[in-house]
Amino acid sequence: MPNLTDTELYVRLRQNDKEALAQLYDRYEKLVYSFAYRMTKDRTLAEETVQEVFVKLWRTNAEYDESKGKFSSWLLTITRNKALDFIRKSAAKPTVEFEERDSLKETAETPDDILEEKTKNQAVRKAVARLKEEQRTIIELFYFKGLTQDAIAKQTGLPLGTVKGRIRLALKHLRKYIEEEGGKANV
Repeated sequence: MPNLTDTELYVRLRQNDKEALAQLYDRYEKLVYSFAYRMTKDRTLAEETVQEVFVKLWRTNAEYDESKGKFSSWLLTITRNKALDFIRKSAAKPTVEFEERDSLKETAETPDDILEEKTKNQAVRKAVARLKEEQRTIIELFYFKGLTQDAIAKQTGLPLGTVKGRIRLALKHLRKYIEEEGGKANV
């Protein structure tokens, strides 16, 4: 399956094509992980989120509609919801102290992986910094703090429609800013 689009891979995935799932995983695992990690601030929760997102793609009829936006945006919405589920569950559980022996289980990233991730993070940070203050605030509350649109409206005192509009507009600007920098807009 050379260079199929996300939508083509998704259609094949719906037909139980394991290779399509593998390609989507290879294409988006790092993005999903870094987004989940940014939300959960916990490596284990981020890894569990990645697993659950791709299991959901495989096992359920999670419906992607190309007319409603990019595949990557849809995938990050699923990631956001799964990460919030894990955050809520972990808040209810007592924490377990990290033991030094646990750190031996972690796999080291290659220097290329670290550099690629750092470059992507810098592009996103630059793009977020270019947003107007009110859009940047809403994006930080929604994506990085995991607040619902309702909760943001209550916290900021803005009407819900304004919050939704600012999120849509901010995402549109982020996509444009990242593309201007020569990166792929996975927003």
